[in-house]
Amino acid sequence: MTDSSRRTFLRGAGVLGAGAAVSSLPSVLGAPAADAAPRSGRRDAESLRFTVAVMPDTQYLFDTDRGDAAPVEAALRWVLDTDDNVVFLAHLGDLTEHGQPGEFAKISRAFEILDRRRFPYSTLAGNHDVDSSTDDQRGRTPYLDAFGPQRFRRSPVYRGSTKDGYNSCHVFRAAGREWLLLALDWRPSAGGLAWARDVLKQHPHTPAILTIHELVDSDGSGAAHLSEFGQRVWDELISGNDQIFLSLNGHYWPPGRTVKKNAAGHDVHLHLTNYQDRYYGGSAMIRLYQFDLARGVIDVRTFSPWLADRADRLTELERLEVERTGAVDYFSMEIDFAERFAGFAPVPVPPVRPPRQELVPGTVAYWRFEGGRDGQPVPEGTPVRDLSGHGNDLVRATVPGSGAAALTYSARFSPRQPSRASLRFDGGRKPGRGAYLRTVGTAPMNTATFERGYTIEAFVWLPEDFRNGDHAWSGLFGRVGSGGQAGKTGDDPKEPAATLSLSDGAAFQWAAFPLNQNAISTNWGHELPLAKWWHVAVVNDGRRTTVYVDGCAVLRNPETPAIGIANPGGSWLVGASAYDGVVGQSFYGLLGEVRVVDRPLRVREFLLD
Repeated sequence: MTDSSRRTFLRGAGVLGAGAAVSSLPSVLGAPAADAAPRSGRRDAESLRFTVAVMPDTQYLFDTDRGDAAPVEAALRWVLDTDDNVVFLAHLGDLTEHGQPGEFAKISRAFEILDRRRFPYSTLAGNHDVDSSTDDQRGRTPYLDAFGPQRFRRSPVYRGSTKDGYNSCHVFRAAGREWLLLALDWRPSAGGLAWARDVLKQHPHTPAILTIHELVDSDGSGAAHLSEFGQRVWDELISGNDQIFLSLNGHYWPPGRTVKKNAAGHDVHLHLTNYQDRYYGGSAMIRLYQFDLARGVIDVRTFSPWLADRADRLTELERLEVERTGAVDYFSMEIDFAERFAGFAPVPVPPVRPPRQELVPGTVAYWRFEGGRDGQPVPEGTPVRDLSGHGNDLVRATVPGSGAAALTYSARFSPRQPSRASLRFDGGRKPGRGAYLRTVGTAPMNTATFERGYTIEAFVWLPEDFRNGDHAWSGLFGRVGSGGQAGKTGDDPKEPAATLSLSDGAAFQWAAFPLNQNAISTNWGHELPLAKWWHVAVVNDGRRTTVYVDGCAVLRNPETPAIGIANPGGSWLVGASAYDGVVGQSFYGLLGEVRVVDRPLRVREFLLD
């Protein structure tokens, strides 16, 4: 997990001073321009991108006979109408200043904006909403009259409350799965915390967000720490329940955040957000947690829809408050959700697909690496069978000076690959070392030139230290023999006749001497994140070549005609490249499986599917 700040800059005349345009403000804030079409407010429960909105302390906006409901109403309307796929809103307590019935009547009317659309939300009591000296056994209060269980019974996500009514749970659907949100009282009693633990037990596979009025305080620098009461909640609820990965609270200011390890050794993000000390009681600031499970990130931003809606007529003071852009208000959290949730909700591994299912028409060779125990060296002389039945078997070859452990079986695999194993290659350079596989001398594909087109596929995993300078241009798949040995004199004739390699920056490159030209035809990928599985496919349609990474065509794919692959008369290599016909090093990483087809496959035909 890494954590990095993101900052926007509101520039321009009327925003941060003279000299720029106010027109950029709506795109930064998500507020519509004056002539923009109405937003749809549609929610997509299956999209991997969704948003949870958080509203902290609004107490100064509902203070006896003073205050103003307009900022809260503007924020709630924004949540309803935005296209940011907001699936839930959570208020963090201190809805009012004194907990009086008249104050609650005003904010209750404001929240009817959500009620009318049955939009899912939660509230909880803060110390200003109730007698701060009591816990959740305090009995009836104006808070409970306005925001007790009776209010939420029509909510599509409400799943129940404690008998006292002050603690509630909500289950909403987003990114194709269920998420649990706990809304706990200002002072949950021992019974309240026990109830929360029971709720988690009743939803054992559901990731959970905890909202509570007090948990962490901030030292002013943005670093948060548990309060005395927060330590109790951590010890009795959060630490021992791995499902809770994020906690949100208000009460204190300024905002802050920290990460603590729970009893399972996993990260829990603890965030304090509160802006009541800012202009106009915080201007009903909302905090947006924008989940993107495809990217493995939660982007966080904080702004006032009320001020954003009036961007063209704000005072100088108001312009400074439209959006908070400090490191504790506008940042990103990188989270591998599958890994973080694996302890309680492991991603189911699809069943093994039999080899025959992957033998699409035109399959020339298909190799899986399921032949040995994890960590066992691949033996010399024992063939890796070509499952296509064409006899393109592989045998191990070892770079001189390298040991048996240079090529071993591995139990690791991409969950998307049909088989359930891989090979670990421990190759390198300076000096060259490692081991690889090569087709046997009688393999029919040794003479193939693929004039009609071809597809080469592989699953690849690259270690964290791949970019240490010791692994540049290690090959995944290619021909023994150089362009010069195939009669080519253009470019560097010592280059391999064909090779799918990886640059030192972990970018795929396909380079081959085609039959129809004297020079190399090269296709480039992009630098890849490490320590994860990738699927790569090289597809030639009989004239041009395209490289795909995880089914996506990469940019640097030349349009120059490239018909077939020159044949210098040698074998094919799996896990190595050969410069001037000599193998100097082998691949470094894991190779899941490899398939070669003598026609161009469509993306839906890749091993990915």
